[in-house]
Amino acid sequence: MTDHTHHAIDYVELTVPDLAAAKRFYADAFGWQFNDYGPSYAGIRTPSGDGEVGGLAQSDSPPAAGGPLVLLFSADLDATVTAVEAAGGEVVQGPYAFPGGRRFHFRDPAGNELGVWAEQ
Repeated sequence: MTDHTHHAIDYVELTVPDLAAAKRFYADAFGWQFNDYGPSYAGIRTPSGDGEVGGLAQSDSPPAAGGPLVLLFSADLDATVTAVEAAGGEVVQGPYAFPGGRRFHFRDPAGNELGVWAEQ
């Protein structure tokens, strides 16, 4: 199990129109390596190879105006959903299961979209 810090920035996703081309670019430019999770998603491995720091998500939609999706880690996802809503945030997706855990997306009062994930 990788060590994660509760409510800290933990993962960043980049939306790309062509997953294979994006993987080639980042591998060639920076030496990044990936964990493939199907035809539309690849995790960006840590330099040590023992975890992930982000991901590439293929989408037919252009990248969001706000840029990459920042993900926070939560030790208790359901409590974090409650805290986000109580603080004035709006849950816009999930919680839902994904390989490795559960997550949800929310908009803060300024309209920024972030995600929060938890291990299973």
